Amino acid sequence: MIKKKILFVCLGNICRSPSAEAVMKAKLEKHQLNDKYLIDSAGITGFHEGSPADHRMQQHAFQRGYLLTSLSRPIQIPTDFYKYDHIIAMDKENMSDLTALAPDNFNSEKLSKMTDYCTHFTHDSVPDPYYGGAAGFELVLDLLEDACEGLIKKLESEWICFR
Repeated sequence: MIKKKILFVCLGNICRSPSAEAVMKAKLEKHQLNDKYLIDSAGITGFHEGSPADHRMQQHAFQRGYLLTSLSRPIQIPTDFYKYDHIIAMDKENMSDLTALAPDNFNSEKLSKMTDYCTHFTHDSVPDPYYGGAAGFELVLDLLEDACEGLIKKLESEWICFR
């Protein structure tokens, strides 16, 4: 079976996108769908390359049962644009950066924002919690849990259409 490949992207790949990766993997496992998808995360910048997720984000995620095990990496241009079926930005700035970084013949339909998949929250982005307190990290997880469920529903409806 060919797996659908999803890349979550934020600025530094130490808070939001590694959390999205962990939440999505956990949700796919819960729905027994993990064999159908390849999930990864990256950052617009390589400032934190090789570093684990922010310890505060790890702590909040762990309290909800998520393990943030990936190491930060920058998006690889143009490789990631061709490798992944869906590239999902955490906010408008990340989306703008991804659009600007995309190769000339890149299919922009692969790009979307994480909050496009929310079904309960109406936020237009997943805010960066890095400079805030505990509530910011909790909000990130709330939004990601909602959006990952919505994304799974969308992707699974696409699978049904292609059968």
